[in-house]
Amino acid sequence: MTLREPVAGPIDMDDFLARARERLLPAPLALSGEDPFAEAGDHSLNPDHPPFHDRGATRAAAVLVPIVAHHDATVLLTQRAETLRNHSGQVAFPGGKIDKEDAGPLDAALREAEEEIGLDRLFVSPIGYLPPYLTGTGFRITPVVGLVRPGFSLTLNSHEVSDAFETPLGFLMDAANHVQASREWRGLQRSFYRMPYGERDIWGATAGIIRLLYDRMYGS
Repeated sequence: MTLREPVAGPIDMDDFLARARERLLPAPLALSGEDPFAEAGDHSLNPDHPPFHDRGATRAAAVLVPIVAHHDATVLLTQRAETLRNHSGQVAFPGGKIDKEDAGPLDAALREAEEEIGLDRLFVSPIGYLPPYLTGTGFRITPVVGLVRPGFSLTLNSHEVSDAFETPLGFLMDAANHVQASREWRGLQRSFYRMPYGERDIWGATAGIIRLLYDRMYGS
């Protein structure tokens, strides 16, 4: 596997935040219509394949998309622990299932970020929401985009996360770095996005959500 070096410059944060106010959703989007697969998800690059799962099998989840407000903004990502049963070792956003005790996707995303990497929610200012993202493993994820004030400290939960790192927002918001790849899964060739950055390989649902953010912010 060849990993590409970063090629994009920094994002103009004033422009990014202005776009966010116009283009992100002010509240989580409820499931609409009869077909959840009309929404974005792992199936988006595989329109000719049967659905990954039934509508009734989707489980509500939320992730925090943490934009760290450095002069050159970054996105805070995690490396999942190798011991996890699902998606072990993969790059991910902080997040997980929405519990019945959570007030909603925002509360769930902030709680999970605190539990996984020790990110204090006092450092996070919510910006808005992306439309739900459906994964091949049956989760319907609400991405919560948040602006993170620098100066935070992290404490990793080693049972869930092996590392946390920052990737330049400018790199992730450059479509030239969004590579389409494929591999066999459940007997079919499945296509997905990859965004290799240095030694990190950002792919699957995480890359799909990043692409969703790009489409929302910079698409026509």
